[in-house]
Amino acid sequence: MPDLTLYIGDKNLSSWSLRPWLLLKQAGIPFAEKIIRLDRPGTKASILERSPSGLVPCLVDGDLVIWDSLAIAEYLAEAFPRKNLWPADRAARARARSISAEMHSGFTELRKNWPLKFSRIGLKHEPPAGVARDIERIAAIWTETRRDFGAGGPFLFGGFSIADAMYAPVVSRFMTYGPVELPAAAAAYRETIAALPALKEWGAGAAREVAARS
Repeated sequence: MPDLTLYIGDKNLSSWSLRPWLLLKQAGIPFAEKIIRLDRPGTKASILERSPSGLVPCLVDGDLVIWDSLAIAEYLAEAFPRKNLWPADRAARARARSISAEMHSGFTELRKNWPLKFSRIGLKHEPPAGVARDIERIAAIWTETRRDFGAGGPFLFGGFSIADAMYAPVVSRFMTYGPVELPAAAAAYRETIAALPALKEWGAGAAREVAARS
């Protein structure tokens, strides 16, 4: 039984849960998964039993509790240094941390107007101005990062990193509310993430949740 346990919310709804879950899957780090269903009468109490913030995700490693997606990612990078969850090159690592932090704290219009609905695709929403600006910025991040640091593989920094996990829910949003037109390099990156077997596994879980509610 893995020592690590990741508490997550609904796979159809919880973008923040997807980030560390995908990171663990892609890195091949064993962990136990515990889902706390959201928007139910006992949800808050159930989460507070594990997470002092009252939010998911939350990673439990023995007696240690780590909450917040980016904090969990940083912990995993330190706990499993051979997994290279941040790029090895200092400049690339600085860029990776910058764009991960930008995703962590920014893109509020995208979050507000296009919440995660992982099991839905092709809703063809016309993005309001604030969402359009967020899309433009994300496309620039993907394009510039692939150009500057992505020569060694298909991901933002060549190999899969924390930065890719941080942006994965955006790929789902683009598929749900789009199709979203992107420059060629950004569109290719979107397809790379969408094709990940781990992301498809998450999507299958989201579909089962939606079916169970109907």
